[in-house]
Amino acid sequence: MGTFAFKLPDIGEGVVEGEVVEWMVAVGDTVKEDDPILSVMTDKATVEIPAPCDGTVTKIIGEAGDILPVGVVCIEFEVDGDGNASASEPEPEAPAVEEAPEPAAEPEPEPAPAPEPTPAPVAVAGPAVERAPGTKPLAAPAVRQRARDAGVDLYHVAGSGPAGRITHADLDVHLSGGASRASSSMPMGSSAKVAKTGTEEIKVIGLRRKIADSMMASYSTIPHFSYFEEVDVTELESLRQHLNATRPEGAPKLTYLPFIMLALVKGLGQRPECNALFDDEAGVVTRHEAVHLGIATQTDRGLYVPVVKHVEAMDVWTAAAEMGRVTQATRDGKAGVDELTGSTFTITSLGRMGGLGATPIINKPEVGILGVHNAKDRAVVIDGRVEVRRIMNLSSSWDHRVVDGHDGASLVQLLKSMLEHPATIFM
Repeated sequence: MGTFAFKLPDIGEGVVEGEVVEWMVAVGDTVKEDDPILSVMTDKATVEIPAPCDGTVTKIIGEAGDILPVGVVCIEFEVDGDGNASASEPEPEAPAVEEAPEPAAEPEPEPAPAPEPTPAPVAVAGPAVERAPGTKPLAAPAVRQRARDAGVDLYHVAGSGPAGRITHADLDVHLSGGASRASSSMPMGSSAKVAKTGTEEIKVIGLRRKIADSMMASYSTIPHFSYFEEVDVTELESLRQHLNATRPEGAPKLTYLPFIMLALVKGLGQRPECNALFDDEAGVVTRHEAVHLGIATQTDRGLYVPVVKHVEAMDVWTAAAEMGRVTQATRDGKAGVDELTGSTFTITSLGRMGGLGATPIINKPEVGILGVHNAKDRAVVIDGRVEVRRIMNLSSSWDHRVVDGHDGASLVQLLKSMLEHPATIFM
């Protein structure tokens, strides 16, 4: 038997380090080549690292939240054959968080009276994390095998690991009867309440840390100014319903966003200073002819911004289809680095949550962002009479270092004009 030391691989795109998001294996687990073992977040995307060989995990280096440089040994396996690790290789700088125990020589004990029997130790798990109904439980292969051998359905076991991952200790607690149960001793109709004093500490790692760093960099270095407007989309709603009712077979159902995307193409063409990236260290603004629109997308892992590229070359159906493709790939965790980078302007939609207004934070190094709120029927006064019209609110934020208030407001007014008279989007 030998040792195979696996180094964090070069993920490409100039990445030199990655943050450990989740280990999918534990010491003692047996893995097959290409089994997922580690999830790593870089500046570009989150990547799953597969096992390089068949073997048994003997050592794991780095825990969730640690930053590992490319090329450092992050995991070791016991494998058939000689392996690849040399005794002369230096130890990695990252701390080992788990390690297979080595037997230690102990002196022979002196004869002593038989000790009194002591109770068996009880496994203690951390705070249990409740899973949403229907959510697949997370657990290492060894934990799953133990559960199968014990006839335990992991859907009924609370996990205390990262993201609710079930550990051996959690399974021990469940098997010992420590899982929480509803009390049956309370009389019917009783409404007794108990004061709670517990707290839960959640380490900010992975995507949440990346979002925090990005937002802090944007908000602390960009002097934002915001601009709000309301838009009468009554005619746009009529056109949208007509196109959806007559759409070609296989065509996506249209929301407001594809129309807004095409209107932005025209508006940014007239206001090129808004379709730009600002390198504040070099003091250079780069204006782009291409319109690559980031679409802020909420997932169960956090907020991502997939990119619809070259919207200027699309019609409304193509824009809708491509937006649907990249956002769904992002929600499924299948979006690649190219689909998550390269935007020149960002749209953030609050969807059904609506709201009257917001102050969206710019996706640095872009210089502007558009917030879209849901459309509602409202009573408005037109030529002295009250009418029910479909009204949508728009919010926008701009980098005041390079975009003057007049320029940002002018772009929003161009959008308002086109959305209120949707034929002009296509003229």
